[in-house]
Amino acid sequence: LKLQEFDFHVRWPGVKLLTSLLKQLGPQVQQIILVSPMGVSRLMDLLADSREVIRNDGVLLLQALTRSNGAIQKIVAFENAFERLLDIITEEGNSDGGIVVEDCLILLQNLLKNNNSNQNFFKEGSYIQRMKPWFDVGDENSGWSAQKVTNLHVMLQLVRVLVSPTNPPGATSSCQKAMFQCGLLQQLCTILMATGVPADILTETINTVSEVIRGYQVNQDYFASVNAPSNPPRPAIVVLLMSMVNERQPFVLRCAVLYCFQCFLYKNQKGQGEIVSTLLPSTIDATGNSVSAGQLLCGGLFSTDSLSNWCAAVALAHALQENATQKEQLLRVQLATSIGNPPVSLLQQCTNILSQGDKIDRRGSKIQTRVGLLMLLCTWLSNCPIAVTHFLHNSANVPFLTGQIAENLGEEEQLVQGLCALLLGISIYFNDNSLESYMKEKLKQLIEKRIGKENFIEKLGFISKHELYSRASQKPQPNFPSPEYMIFDHEFTKLVKELEGVITKAIYKSSEEDKKEEEVKKTLEQHDSIVTHYKNMIREQDLQLEELKQQISTLKCQNEQLQTAVTQQVSQIQQHKDQYNLLKVQLGKDNPHQGSYSDATQMNGIQPEEVGRLREEIEELKSNQELLQSQLAEKDSLIENLKSSQASPGTNEQSSATASAQDSEQIAELKQELATLKSQLNSQSVEITKLQTEKQELLQKTETFAKPAPVPGESEAVAAAKTTDVEGRLSALLQETKELKNEIKALSEERAAIKEQLDASNSTIAILQNEKNKLEVDVTDSKKEQDDLLVLLADQDQKIFSLKNKLKELGHPVEEEDELESGDQDDEEDEDEDNGKDQGPI
Repeated sequence: LKLQEFDFHVRWPGVKLLTSLLKQLGPQVQQIILVSPMGVSRLMDLLADSREVIRNDGVLLLQALTRSNGAIQKIVAFENAFERLLDIITEEGNSDGGIVVEDCLILLQNLLKNNNSNQNFFKEGSYIQRMKPWFDVGDENSGWSAQKVTNLHVMLQLVRVLVSPTNPPGATSSCQKAMFQCGLLQQLCTILMATGVPADILTETINTVSEVIRGYQVNQDYFASVNAPSNPPRPAIVVLLMSMVNERQPFVLRCAVLYCFQCFLYKNQKGQGEIVSTLLPSTIDATGNSVSAGQLLCGGLFSTDSLSNWCAAVALAHALQENATQKEQLLRVQLATSIGNPPVSLLQQCTNILSQGDKIDRRGSKIQTRVGLLMLLCTWLSNCPIAVTHFLHNSANVPFLTGQIAENLGEEEQLVQGLCALLLGISIYFNDNSLESYMKEKLKQLIEKRIGKENFIEKLGFISKHELYSRASQKPQPNFPSPEYMIFDHEFTKLVKELEGVITKAIYKSSEEDKKEEEVKKTLEQHDSIVTHYKNMIREQDLQLEELKQQISTLKCQNEQLQTAVTQQVSQIQQHKDQYNLLKVQLGKDNPHQGSYSDATQMNGIQPEEVGRLREEIEELKSNQELLQSQLAEKDSLIENLKSSQASPGTNEQSSATASAQDSEQIAELKQELATLKSQLNSQSVEITKLQTEKQELLQKTETFAKPAPVPGESEAVAAAKTTDVEGRLSALLQETKELKNEIKALSEERAAIKEQLDASNSTIAILQNEKNKLEVDVTDSKKEQDDLLVLLADQDQKIFSLKNKLKELGHPVEEEDELESGDQDDEEDEDEDNGKDQGPI
């Protein structure tokens, strides 16, 4: 078919023909189009056709093409189908549009349902945000046309496709998050609490909200905060529960509310705690002005409507699902049965109603109430030994269960027998043997006597063999055609599957095996506690490590900043030093140039008004000259002192005459004493060597005397006398050796003392030598300063002479006093020079 032809009379019939072929020979035509080059792309072009007839029929063609074919669904989705279909829906008016909107929504369903790839593409393309305007229905109570109801119904189903419990958990949670962030969940809750909404739309909205919040904590918390627009405002959960336990409400609506409540509590321990807390004595409103969720559940649990009993029991069981804390908390709930009678626990009241059986006239199924209560009790007692103990504490419960199991009843009652067997098996398996009369072994013996193990296991198997059991185990939603089919809950079927095998093993186990199993359990619990302890330690250490790492990184950053700051400051200091040195050099160069420049300007000619300034300069120069002459005189006296100190014989350093002479005498004495000590040390060393050799000879003699050779023929008395003589000589030698050792030790100590004195003398000599060197340096510096002062005086005289000549040239008379003073100064300078020549070199 040449669908690429734009001619209406060719294209439209081709679309109709291909649609008919797909309806009749779907898989074959799908395969042909799939292998045809550009086949799907040409069909997608139909959605962009400006002629609505062809576009609308193109949507129907794509519906038939994408049905039950994942490969084609992916290709269509990646050919920008979502964008085009959402544009058509917006153009047609969203939920207020006609049948074209419905066709586009059905095509979107085909593309998304059970297709994880397309669902992810839809979410990543931000198309979920474009679904929000669909549910903006306003506050109008009228205007719900049949097409609008159909459109909204399909739109709600499309939302449910994205968050279906059968989808992968990760994909579902990401869609739930996107729906909350874009405000879609809030829009659905607005419809939920609105008035005038048709019943089927309200029911589907409840189911949609249920799956949007199921297992996602953020959405569940938001739903718990939603209030109905009533006076006073009531939580949406309470309003929905009121509908669930109201037997006048439609059956499908009650099922939807139950599903919503289950989804709200699914993996939501916080929500479970809030529901159970409304049943506890401390939180119940004594005034009765407001109705809580717990009160509604208790009211439904003990009403005369069997469907309300079942729904309330299942709802309460979901509040305990996988939550041991709330199972223990629920044991505290007390109920007032009638005026004057003491309150009874909720657990006791459930078993009382269960034991009454059909004695109470109820509306609905005969076994529905008992099945609901048994499912609640089984959920409550499983994994909770404290609840098992409370249940067994009532002495009437075990006989009732064994009586129900042992009877031969009809097919209708077999399910109740199976549930009673499950409850009794839970009481055995989770029994902590705290009640002596109902220990595990005694209960097993009771079953063997009253029922028989094989019969008990057979009755237990009635549950999973029931025809409605497999139906309930398929989907979480309680979707039943009529109230009579409402028997099993989805979560309860998972509990049966988990416990049926372990209860069978527990019944056939011997007491020894039970003891071994208990020991293994205790060991495992201890092991788990140890592992948990170490996990907590590791977690704490990880946190500490993270904190330390952060501190290290912070300190590193601070260190780097400080280092950069230090580097900058060092560079700045270096720059300042360089600038300072440069200025010093420039100033040193500029001073002589500046003097010569001023002389040149003055030689070129000075105005008469500058004569006064020149006189002032001359006066300043004279005062400076006098100051320099005084400094020169001080330096001359210092040099004379140094010369006189150097001229004294025997020492080279007498800057402080008496102290230097004493130091030199001390040095001479120390040297003489050092020579004496060295000679003593040498003589003592020779004596020590002689003593050591004598000691060796004495030791050798001692060894020869210690082993005397026996002389034949001598008497014993002579031998004894010799031995005594040898011993005496030996003791004398030992005494002498000891004295020599002491003398050697004393000589060693004296030698060490002499060595210390020698070291002290050497250090004193070094100090005196340093002082001598300093004095020589001072003398050299003084001579340099004297030469500098002479140079300065010569410069001053030259400047004064030049200034007087300039004054004479200008015609200014120079006074005779000035000349005399200058002559006197010249004579003094000549005398100083002559004195310096007479003194000779320093």
